[in-house]
Amino acid sequence: MVSASHRSGARVSFADWPYPAFVAHRGAGVLAPENTLVALRTGHSFGYRMFEIDVKLSGDGVALLMHDATLDRTTDGSGRVDAQPFEALARLDAGSWHSAGFAGEGIPTLERIARWVLANDAMLNIEIKPTPGRERETGAAVALDAQAAWRDTGVPPLLSSFSAVALAAAREVAPELPRALLLSELPGDWLERCMALGCVALDARHSLLDAALIAQAHDASLRVLAWTVNDEARADELFAAGLDALITDAVDRIAASR
Repeated sequence: MVSASHRSGARVSFADWPYPAFVAHRGAGVLAPENTLVALRTGHSFGYRMFEIDVKLSGDGVALLMHDATLDRTTDGSGRVDAQPFEALARLDAGSWHSAGFAGEGIPTLERIARWVLANDAMLNIEIKPTPGRERETGAAVALDAQAAWRDTGVPPLLSSFSAVALAAAREVAPELPRALLLSELPGDWLERCMALGCVALDARHSLLDAALIAQAHDASLRVLAWTVNDEARADELFAAGLDALITDAVDRIAASR
């Protein structure tokens, strides 16, 4: 069940952190086609119980799993994702680009993924990945869909984004859902940015992190996630420095239960 703090909309406290230490990147986006249901199932088969996914909107406002703004890299389609309705996107092959064994794998909606996650006692880190120009719309829509899917059941997803606009929109419509600010660089005001957005966590490129920065975040009651860590020695180093969770492609090499 969702805690009282989640239902009331209060800021999730440092002590409430319910998430595991290991998160599978884009499902298991190296061993299987990224951001698909089969990728999550693959990560699950290696013992992972939390999955990072990228979510954006179709042209008609359906929240779906896709990293890129265009379809070319990970489907047999082309052009902008947000230029087509989901009915058209649902007919695309999102598996063959990876390998023949995944031919016919479709682009899943967030709603479908949420049903699978809840049925399998798993958790999500939803990266809000708006197509440029649709930051506010995407942040609000993804948060509302997540709010509806996890209402009074399961551990709510952690919403993360590089876009402050998207996170602010998510906070406005679903303040009870926990948020994390994603950073690929570390600006001097990173802590102020996290606080202004009511974040519960900093989600940073792993090379930016050390024990001092993690301690600074902890002193401000923020958790710290690192992306994308595929080296076991680096994973051990970060956990020794106090890291709370890491996101990895190496689900077959970095054991989720270590």
